[in-house]
Amino acid sequence: MSTSRSRTLDPANLDPLVTYLARALGAERIRVLSAELLSGGAVQENWSLDVEVVGGQRTGPARWVLRTDAAARLPVSLDRTGEFAVLQTANAAGVRIAEPILECADAAVIGAPFMLQAFLPGTAQARRLVRAPDLAAWGGDVAADLARQLAKIHAIRPGLNSAERLSFLPQPLLPPARAEVARLRGMLDGAGEARPALEYALSWLDQNAPAPNLLCLVHGDYRTGNYMVADGQLSAILDWEFAHWGDPLEDIGWFCARCWRFGNDAMEAGGIARRDVFVDAYARASDLSVRPSDIGYWEVMAAVKWAAIAVLQGDRYRKGGEDAIELVLTGLMPSEMELDALLLIEQLEGTPSQ
Repeated sequence: MSTSRSRTLDPANLDPLVTYLARALGAERIRVLSAELLSGGAVQENWSLDVEVVGGQRTGPARWVLRTDAAARLPVSLDRTGEFAVLQTANAAGVRIAEPILECADAAVIGAPFMLQAFLPGTAQARRLVRAPDLAAWGGDVAADLARQLAKIHAIRPGLNSAERLSFLPQPLLPPARAEVARLRGMLDGAGEARPALEYALSWLDQNAPAPNLLCLVHGDYRTGNYMVADGQLSAILDWEFAHWGDPLEDIGWFCARCWRFGNDAMEAGGIARRDVFVDAYARASDLSVRPSDIGYWEVMAAVKWAAIAVLQGDRYRKGGEDAIELVLTGLMPSEMELDALLLIEQLEGTPSQ
């Protein structure tokens, strides 16, 4: 089986991209010194571009990240125009991200819409982070910083002037938890096979939906693997394609879910720190009161959501013909996530099965 898939950007044919970027950035000319596909990115492609800019406000050497859709994007993910608007809003709110530079909706330039951000150093590879020899020295500090950054994200709310770029994001007609259940059910409607355990967990989530918190911007994929650490400090939060209006506890439950600890289960906050370090830092930085007991429901939601995404990713290989090993491996995950969800439900109900 091949480990590769068709790529959107062709490093051997960058003339249309260079011409577009020079015009969009007001430069006399731009020369691309190297274009390298970064690791990860099963949903999106991320390319590192080393460039030399002549003329304009950005004259000089630079390193950028070009982000574009992979061969087939998930229907629940934002397009690049939408993600760029979210990034602009987060950047204006002081959230630690790489500078959003521009977005291009014209697929003719490289074959798909794309956006451009500044390159920031750091390690995002989750399994390296949770197994870092010096994790004890920096894990708690980074977890607390991540909690503070999350509080800034959740301070972005519908109707505020700071969120005017996000008018395209639909506001849920149901309470956020039930709206998320409906969205996940919609995702699974086109799945290649029935998933009874997922349907059971979705029914439980619907029947046990908590009273809603205030509506805010939710990152939607806030976890280890979607932020970078450089020299023991948080350098940037990545991958905003699942951002939406929702309940702030959704992001907290997602960050703490077992599936995103990458085997370092004792560190319940993203595999890098104790849960209370993250939750306490969030409570201090936010105007919301969060108790650890509030998070269990959203950990069930996290397991179900990751299972649903994994089903669709596996279908990209089974049904869509994308020959990529990461899609095959992700397609094996739903059963494990279903078991996680069922065990969590059992634990929350306090009625272990025989």
